[in-house]
Amino acid sequence: MNFLSRIIATFFGIGYLRPAPGTWGSLAALPIGVAVLIIFGWQALLALSLLTFIIGVWASGHYAKTIDTKDPSEVVIDEVAGQWLALAFVAPVLWEVIAAFALFRLFDIVKPWLIGRLERLPGGLGIMSDDMLAGLVAGVLILLFRNLPIL
Repeated sequence: MNFLSRIIATFFGIGYLRPAPGTWGSLAALPIGVAVLIIFGWQALLALSLLTFIIGVWASGHYAKTIDTKDPSEVVIDEVAGQWLALAFVAPVLWEVIAAFALFRLFDIVKPWLIGRLERLPGGLGIMSDDMLAGLVAGVLILLFRNLPIL
């Protein structure tokens, strides 16, 4: 079980890349997320993000407990799930994909308001939840911007 939780939590070892393992995790999620979006649609990407969240709660919590660290930097499954959630709101066009990446990373790093508070939840739920909210906020902002009437 330790091996499985480590592989999932680090997204197949991507979390060991330095510097900025969270950014590497988000970058690794991009091509997969865009491919799912193009081939299967936003609904499938949303489902994949939610499934990854559920599995990630277990894997990140188990891995963190195993190494006795609250939120290990090598755990990037949270970035993967959050990045996929942000991408579920975009059209598969370059500017929206870049915006989803940039806004997600911004909200994940800065952790404004409720995003930072979710990090205080226990175990894997705390590791995963802040990134999911960061992805949701990033995605909704892009969706709103796309639908703003241009004067």
